[in-house]
Amino acid sequence: MARACALFDSSLADTAPSLAAVARKVGLSSGALSKRFIAELGVNPRDWLAARKRLRFRKALRGGETVADALYGAGYGSPSRVYESSDKTLGMTPATYAKGGAGAHIDFTTVDSDYGRVLVATTRKGIAAVFLGDNDRALEKSLHNDFPAAEITRNDRSLGPRVKSVLARLYGRKPTALDAPDVPLDIVGTAFQWKVWKALTEIPAGQTQTYGEIARRIGEPTAARAVGRACATNQAAVVIPCHRAVGASGALTGYRWGVARKARLLAEERRRSST
Repeated sequence: MARACALFDSSLADTAPSLAAVARKVGLSSGALSKRFIAELGVNPRDWLAARKRLRFRKALRGGETVADALYGAGYGSPSRVYESSDKTLGMTPATYAKGGAGAHIDFTTVDSDYGRVLVATTRKGIAAVFLGDNDRALEKSLHNDFPAAEITRNDRSLGPRVKSVLARLYGRKPTALDAPDVPLDIVGTAFQWKVWKALTEIPAGQTQTYGEIARRIGEPTAARAVGRACATNQAAVVIPCHRAVGASGALTGYRWGVARKARLLAEERRRSST
């Protein structure tokens, strides 16, 4: 897999290198190589290469290169390819991103809950993050680490409706759903990650499924490890209930906001479900 990634990554062509050619060099069939990519990385080779191209582009812009130099250096054949997908590539236009993220604005607030402090962050499009923790300073640091190029402002006054919707899910007063009108999401994920996140919202409150079971539900039976990574990259705690995913043995494996908090969330959900 490392060799295949290096072969794909070595090309800066606007179109992906031949899957068949790379597969031959690593001693696999095209189908087998695609399956290995999905199992190990959660995406197919084409999507992986596209993500790498976006990463090179972002790094070049942040390094001070002009938009033109950055896009051609990253492997884009024309400016239109970047501007057509600027929301997916950067969350903003390339020129704005090159200025350090000017124009990308995130408001956030923190509130208390039975599970510790809750940070809710939003853009004009929807909720960008929901973090759980023990103190505001650590939560705010995590927000800045996750969104280093954004303009981030504390805004306790106007986020009341968003916070209310998040807390309603935290306390089981509303079911989770990715398309819920009161919790529009503005989070970035691959097609595979979105499939996993949607599957998580379909697990009934208080119940759990293993990473392998979730992988089979989404039609990727060999991708249990990638499902685990998709859970780990979830930035919207509770709204996307990754606490309902467990290890193969049923053990409460790692949880970004603490295994003890994960256990308590599940225990409270089971208690509410039984009453």
